[in-house]
Amino acid sequence: MTDTAASASAPRFARIWDAPVRLFHWLLVALIAFSWWSGEQHEMDWHRLSGYSILALLVFRLFWGFAGSRTARFAQFVRGPGAVLAYARNIGRRPYAGSDGHNALGGWSVILLLAAIAAMVTAGLFAVDVDGLESGPLADYVSFDQGRAAAEVHEAMFNVLLALIALHVLAILFYLVWHRRNLIRPMVSGRRALDATEAASDLRWSPWKAALGVVLAAACAYAVSQGLRF
Repeated sequence: MTDTAASASAPRFARIWDAPVRLFHWLLVALIAFSWWSGEQHEMDWHRLSGYSILALLVFRLFWGFAGSRTARFAQFVRGPGAVLAYARNIGRRPYAGSDGHNALGGWSVILLLAAIAAMVTAGLFAVDVDGLESGPLADYVSFDQGRAAAEVHEAMFNVLLALIALHVLAILFYLVWHRRNLIRPMVSGRRALDATEAASDLRWSPWKAALGVVLAAACAYAVSQGLRF
């Protein structure tokens, strides 16, 4: 086999996920699990700390959705209803055409997951337990009844989040079994194998912008943890 033929048959890869997106993803997975555990074990100090960390991740992801790399930006993967329906109609068709980042349907699943987590965390900030002994850092801004309502929303949104996570896992299994596409590996390595006729360039991201996002996220989480009092 000639060098030209060998290079033509060798798999080609492109970097489609930057390091901040991948770190955000896996930290969020770990923190959601830890929040559940700490809540079940009534380790409320740890539960609150985990919640603040999740809040910081959400703030960073919002920032990175505008300042991040190509595939991290909301403008790249949040599509209109027409694009979503067109993708959904052909979701089972083979061969599967890879996407540069999230596909039209997957983009909205990301938005729903982020919205559910944001709602859960926000409710937790105002929540008060039934005895009034444990409360979120912003509970002083609402009445006891409102704090109890926030606690119920906090719990309900966790159940919604579990349902969305289950759908997310099922979607990953669908692409793995039906389309023979492993979506987890690129979220670990950042790189995805390209189809024979596919062209995709490696993405670039700015470390100083990422650092700015981290500082902004940490400042917001700290301010909230102090009840917005300084």
